[in-house]
Amino acid sequence: MVKKMERTRVAGIIFIDGKIALMHRKDVLKRPEMPEYYTIPGGGLEEGETEEEGTKREIKEEFGIEVKIVKKLYEMKSTKFNQKEIFYLCEYVSGKFGTGQGPEFSNDPKYKDSGKYIPELVEKENIKNINLLPPEIKEKIITDIENGNIKM
Repeated sequence: MVKKMERTRVAGIIFIDGKIALMHRKDVLKRPEMPEYYTIPGGGLEEGETEEEGTKREIKEEFGIEVKIVKKLYEMKSTKFNQKEIFYLCEYVSGKFGTGQGPEFSNDPKYKDSGKYIPELVEKENIKNINLLPPEIKEKIITDIENGNIKM
């Protein structure tokens, strides 16, 4: 049996005007147990891309903004999705938030069961009250904000 290669997903934790930039997912048909949640913007690496390049590309596609990579914050393995996930702290550089043109915003049939993708800026105080995935990273972000390890 051939083992499927592990995928690498990169994501960017971005603060804009003291709020965290997240993707609000609504009406997700392919996850009936969880039709609404938030995620940290990101996606799979493309062939030949570095983790940093992939993070910047995904954020540009999803939010329409340019960012600078500050540092790697977290790394985790997701056995459910057979992937390594890497989360970078990013600094907003330029662009208008919410103008992403990535494939998830097209009418591509591949995304028809994925629901709506809504870019949102969430207040620091509200992070605890939303369903932010993955939960392990949500807890790390909250702890790091509270301990002053991440500046908003």
